[in-house]
Amino acid sequence: MAVSPVLVVKVEESVIRVRARLYDDFSEHEIVLNSVLTYWWANNMPPALKFLELLDSVIKRTVNEIMPHRVLHLKYDVKANEVLEKASEIEIDLKCVAADGIGFKIDGSLIPLKGIRKVESDFEPKEFSTSFDQSIQTPDIVFEKYMEMRKK
Repeated sequence: MAVSPVLVVKVEESVIRVRARLYDDFSEHEIVLNSVLTYWWANNMPPALKFLELLDSVIKRTVNEIMPHRVLHLKYDVKANEVLEKASEIEIDLKCVAADGIGFKIDGSLIPLKGIRKVESDFEPKEFSTSFDQSIQTPDIVFEKYMEMRKK
């Protein structure tokens, strides 16, 4: 029986931990929401969209550190209280994470975020949902570096 790699996502107050594990090998990274939100607010960036970009990047890096790969396939659904550019609350439901066709078991697939954008007193939420199904390539030079790291 083959052992599947596992991706664990934990949401604790203002920290999201992403951990990938295969056998005894693991990699873990954190997203500290207070820090990134402050930056996005100061620079008038849409927090929901920027968070999704950051989450993609953190998952890719975490998986690459235990399993260097050419293509990471990510699939997730997003529910929000407004279009993503204006949303103050989102919920991400990770459906699929696969590195070069090897699927990860996902533990903690729901990532709820509230208060990521300040809203006016007359704000009226409008339910919004969308799905992302993407393949993220690893550049050759980056893939080679991860392969070198694995050999050490």
